[in-house]
Amino acid sequence: MHPSSKLPVAILGATGAVGQRFVQLLANHPWFEIAVLTGSDRSIGKPYGEVTRWILGEPIPEKVAGMIVQPTTDVADVPIAFGALPTESAVEAEPQWAANGVYVCSNASAFRMDPLVPLLIPEVNPEHLGMLERQQRERGWRGAIVTNPNCSTITIVMALKPLHDAFGIRRMFTTTLQAVSGAGYPGVASLDIIDNIIPNIGNGSEEAKIETEPLKLLGRFEDGAFRDARIAISAQVTRVPVIDGHTAAVSVELDAKATPGEASTTLSEFRAPAIVRGMPSAPERPIVVRPEADRPQPRRDRDLYGGMGTTVGRVRPCNLFDLKFVALSHNTIRGAAGGAVLNAELLVAEGLVGNR
Repeated sequence: MHPSSKLPVAILGATGAVGQRFVQLLANHPWFEIAVLTGSDRSIGKPYGEVTRWILGEPIPEKVAGMIVQPTTDVADVPIAFGALPTESAVEAEPQWAANGVYVCSNASAFRMDPLVPLLIPEVNPEHLGMLERQQRERGWRGAIVTNPNCSTITIVMALKPLHDAFGIRRMFTTTLQAVSGAGYPGVASLDIIDNIIPNIGNGSEEAKIETEPLKLLGRFEDGAFRDARIAISAQVTRVPVIDGHTAAVSVELDAKATPGEASTTLSEFRAPAIVRGMPSAPERPIVVRPEADRPQPRRDRDLYGGMGTTVGRVRPCNLFDLKFVALSHNTIRGAAGGAVLNAELLVAEGLVGNR
C-alpha cells in the first residue's frame, strides 16, 4: 500500500544534525512532503535557512530554506512526525504529539525500551508494529510512537538477524568504531579526536544500548507483549576520526555450528519481508557481503544504497566463539534519519497511516 498523494509530515528538532538529514531525505520523497519544521527558542519564528548551520555537503533544499520554524510544543495537523530531538526534549514532546493523533517516528532513545513502544528495523521485526493497538489503548493516544535503535545497534542487528534465524546466537562480543558525526554538531573537539581514538561514549550509556536493544529487536511479539531474545552481549565502544560510517567488529557463539562459507551465504541471501521490499527507502539488498580481506571500509562502503545498506566482511572462524566478522553502515542515514523514514514508510505500507 502507498498513499494516493503525498502525506504532510513534521520534523521535530529540524535544525540539528539528524534534523538536517531528515530534511535532506524528505525533500524529494515520493510519499512524504515536509510541512512543518520545529526548533529551539532561538530559531522559532525565523526562516529555516537563516537559523540552521547547515553541515551537509549539498545545499539546503530551496523549498525548505524559507519555511518558518515552529515551536515543538505546538502540535501540527500532520499524520507523521519525525523526531530528531534530544532525549530530554523527546520525553515531553513525543507523547504530546502522539496523544494528539500523530505517529511519531523517533530517533531519540527516550522510549526505545518502553514495553509498549516498538523498537523497529523493518527488515528485522516488522511484526512488532502489532504493539501499537495496545499502546494507543493503554496510553489513551490517537497517534503512536515508534522508535529506531541506536546507530551502532542497527549495524550489528542487521548482520545478526539472518545468523540468529538460521543458527541461533548464544553470545556476542563487539567493539565498535564510531564516526564523529554520531556525536552531533559541533561534536567531539578536534584536539580530542584528531590522531586519536576515544574509548567510551556517553559514560557507558552507548555500551548499555548495544547490550540491551538487540534483545528486544531479535525477540518475539506474542500474546500482546515483547519477549526478549536470550543472548548474552558484551560491548565496547570507541569514537574514531571518521566523519560518517559506524564499524563493528563482532564475534558470535552459535547454537548450531556454521562454517564461514555457510554464514556468508546466509548473510548474502537475507532479504527483507515482502512488504518492505517495495518501500522507497528500502535497500535493494539489506546486506552485501564483501569477499576482500580489507573491507568494509567507511569511506568506500557507507553510501551503499544511498546510505541504507549494511556491508559485512571478514567472515571467519573465531578462536573464542564460533565466527567473527566486521559490519558497517552509515550512522546518520541508516542508523538515524533514514532508519526512521523507513519506519514511517512501513506504517504507511501496513495501512496504519494514510491520506486523510
